[in-house]
Amino acid sequence: MSEKKQTILSGMQPTGSLHIGNLEGALRNWVRLQDDYWMFCCIVDWHALTAAGGQTKDLKERIFEMTIDWLASGLDPEKCAIFIQSEVKEHAELHLLFSMLITVPTLTRLPTYQEKKEQLDSYGFLGYPVLQAADICVYNAHKVPVGKDQEKHIWLANDLAKRFNSTYRKVLVEPEALLTEIPLIPGSDDRKMSKSYGNHIPIDFTEKQTQKKIASYFTDPKKVHRGDPGTPEKCPVFLLHRVYSENPDQEIAPGCRSGELGCVDCKKTLSDNINEALQPIRERRVELVKTPDYIWDVLQTGAERARHRAQSVMEKVRAAMKMAYRKKKK
Repeated sequence: MSEKKQTILSGMQPTGSLHIGNLEGALRNWVRLQDDYWMFCCIVDWHALTAAGGQTKDLKERIFEMTIDWLASGLDPEKCAIFIQSEVKEHAELHLLFSMLITVPTLTRLPTYQEKKEQLDSYGFLGYPVLQAADICVYNAHKVPVGKDQEKHIWLANDLAKRFNSTYRKVLVEPEALLTEIPLIPGSDDRKMSKSYGNHIPIDFTEKQTQKKIASYFTDPKKVHRGDPGTPEKCPVFLLHRVYSENPDQEIAPGCRSGELGCVDCKKTLSDNINEALQPIRERRVELVKTPDYIWDVLQTGAERARHRAQSVMEKVRAAMKMAYRKKKK
């Protein structure tokens, strides 16, 4: 712990139990990083309200399920702070202050707004990137682990930190993207894996459910029968083999191309390998579900650690803005 030099902020909307796209696209990387960085892992419940129209009916259950999957996947509450965004009010304070440093036209030009402006038109949605910047900067995070396609999301946080530092004085770290190679995890319909598409494989699936889902996967449309030559690079099943199977380019691809390997056998091998990889996570998950008090204690302790850091940063922010009106009592 004493050798850690920099801070990382990672966040995820509480969607409930997670799928293997979440696992391979984010969680496994977070687990690796927690040994080398001060990690703050935030369940961003305020962000979730922008897409839910303010609905909170099952929010608590979704937070609980996500926390279980984070812990089962290997996040260690002794190594990183795992907490709920809304339990650290400093996020909202810095969001408000940042909102004074950015124009509405800048926000309306952002790709995240342009992509969904027809479906979502709330002020919360427009200000989503500003709150995201506050999430990062309130911990003076140096890095945010993202894939190349998400690099622009970190640009605004860096820009707002720069604006604050030049307007007042330099107290905020100007964060950068920690680019990571995120494997493509296709869903059963060959689109990106997503709960909203119903094409996902939940971490908490049983082995039989996993086998059934893999059996439903689209494959190379030109490979209809065993013996037909296939093109593995165009097949979502082969893309998953690259994540879950050893030496797929030598063990899977040649048989697919020649037609010797049929799709049924190919899918059976893949589902066996996925089930083997998920077995320890699923076993830990079964045990964690039995300990709800422990789950909420992890989130409470994580929030206390997060607040300590955020309060320290906000004291510097207020002082830089000459808005620290009272001296701290000794």
